[in-house]
Amino acid sequence: MSEEARTLTDVVTRLRRALRTSIRSDWPWESLPMAQIELLQTLAERPPMRVGDLAAELRLAPNTVSGLVGQLIDSGLVSRAGDPADRRVARLSVTAQGHDQLAVWQSAHEKRIGAALDKLDVQERADVVRALTALDHLVDHLR
Repeated sequence: MSEEARTLTDVVTRLRRALRTSIRSDWPWESLPMAQIELLQTLAERPPMRVGDLAAELRLAPNTVSGLVGQLIDSGLVSRAGDPADRRVARLSVTAQGHDQLAVWQSAHEKRIGAALDKLDVQERADVVRALTALDHLVDHLR
């Protein structure tokens, strides 16, 4: 593995951990696990999906996704509806309450990241902003 790949892996891992722990300390009411947030985000970006399609998109086992979906349905954040074309299939979508929760979560993260960006010097902040496009392309290549 190249040194750049090793360093990027380390930084991304630490960034995710820092975001996860800081959001919990700044907003202790936020109790959704990251897996549920990622599931909600995926459903919010797409038309109603089947559990199998959602599992494939998230690269998780279908039974894992079924468990997460069950928890989110119980919480009122996701709804399950029949598929008119195939009665055996259920389609999942984010409820209005789920969209509201995602908006709160997104806003909290933006505030947290914005505050951290404000602590960087001008050059570091410019470097981070310049790297965003390349990181976005990297995400596309990883898919």
